[in-house]
Amino acid sequence: MPVSTLQNAASRPALVSKNRSVKCTAQYSPNHGLQQFAAAAAVSVSLLAAAPASADGVSFVNPSNGKAVASPVHMEFAVDGLTVRPAADGLIPGTGHFHVYVDVPAAQQPGEGEAIPFDDAHKHFGKGQTTADLELASGKHTLTLAFANALHESYGPAYMQSIEVNVKQP
Repeated sequence: MPVSTLQNAASRPALVSKNRSVKCTAQYSPNHGLQQFAAAAAVSVSLLAAAPASADGVSFVNPSNGKAVASPVHMEFAVDGLTVRPAADGLIPGTGHFHVYVDVPAAQQPGEGEAIPFDDAHKHFGKGQTTADLELASGKHTLTLAFANALHESYGPAYMQSIEVNVKQP
């Protein structure tokens, strides 16, 4: 019988989760004694301390920066530090949804607290989507992933990531 089991929040076996947290459940067994219980707890703490920190922000899971892609471009998004919720849920602190800016120069991107425009260069994923397919013309494009609240107000540069893709002709 194992002395301890490390699990993440979803109760799947894991050493550490992406957010540097572990859930340590241990069972005391008279056959194994308190020393093994304490050793399991110490191992859990040392694994947590050794885990690299995950910075808050957004990221393109797919595509990766510099990748040659076909149109429509399949995109996958992730966020750390905030929670994805549909805009229709209303303004809830710590929540929001994704936007993708297509070829919008950094100087023209909305700053923290500024509303993201509704136009062809600013794609809104207000239903809480974490994946999308985007039609793009052939050539190089800069895609900027941004996170905003239910009012489409940007969380600012800390929650933005830009990548370049090269859309190839079919």
